[in-house]
Amino acid sequence: MRFVPALMRSLQAAVGPVLGFCVVGYFAYHSFEGERGIYAYVRLAEQVEIARAHLDDVRAERVALEKRVALMRSDSLDPDMLDEQTRALLNFTRPDELVILEAPANRR
Repeated sequence: MRFVPALMRSLQAAVGPVLGFCVVGYFAYHSFEGERGIYAYVRLAEQVEIARAHLDDVRAERVALEKRVALMRSDSLDPDMLDEQTRALLNFTRPDELVILEAPANRR
């Protein structure tokens, strides 16, 4: 019967360190795998980079479209642009022209 109190004292002495180890392990695990952990931060940083690249593409497309619109303004009308637009919208060609149709470059 002397063995039982010694075992109880040993178990009581081990409860604190085991509980502390479990708490540290819990927080260490969630600092990597949690919703706001390191891996989530890395995934979010990758998504931000993809979004920035897409934003740069959209901005470049917008600049190109703004240049085309500027060529069609009445104060600085470009005759070549006007000719191109009328031919595209009205499907006009001269009898001696050859028409080659291409798919748009940004088609997916």
